[in-house]
Amino acid sequence: MNAPVPIVRIVDDDASFLTAVARFLRASGFEVRTYASAAEFLLQPEYDVPGCIIADLHMPGLSGMDLQEALAKEGHKLPIIFLSGQGDIPTSVQAIRRGAEDFLTKCAPKEELLNAVNRAINRDAHERAERERLEALRARLATLTLREHEVLQHVVQGKLNKQIAFDLSIHERTVKYHRTSIMTKLNAFSSAELTKLWIEAGTIKK
Repeated sequence: MNAPVPIVRIVDDDASFLTAVARFLRASGFEVRTYASAAEFLLQPEYDVPGCIIADLHMPGLSGMDLQEALAKEGHKLPIIFLSGQGDIPTSVQAIRRGAEDFLTKCAPKEELLNAVNRAINRDAHERAERERLEALRARLATLTLREHEVLQHVVQGKLNKQIAFDLSIHERTVKYHRTSIMTKLNAFSSAELTKLWIEAGTIKK
């Protein structure tokens, strides 16, 4: 099955600018979809399709920042590139802090926009791959039995087999058996790797 083609979504109430940017990006090899407002975009966001968003900062109704906030509240991670008719340093700083990929003026060189779009698409691909990896890891953790979970909790605390056996009132050979099963299920080869996976899965804090 082929991977979905990344889509650049452009959100801008200026019809002539929207058309010009869309034409430029299509000519540069990108798949593009356009929206005349943030509200229109939110009606058909297609979050599962990779890519990024280019959004005008100042629009009637919902602004670009409102769109960013709405996406964040819904837990969606599409990278956003903001465009503005003029520089606005305080707003740009706020947007970047909220996770925007870039903040450009509409008169910025086209090369800057292309670079920002490529960075945003690459970032989206990397973040999607990381989310898929973590979901797979959590799925493997879910295959552990209750006793294996108990043993693993002690392993990541750095305890030796005999200490774990004492704490759980089981034989040390049983602990070794469970450790082997845990490592096989999680595809890990050391206690250090088990701890790393445990942290990555969000089970404990770093």
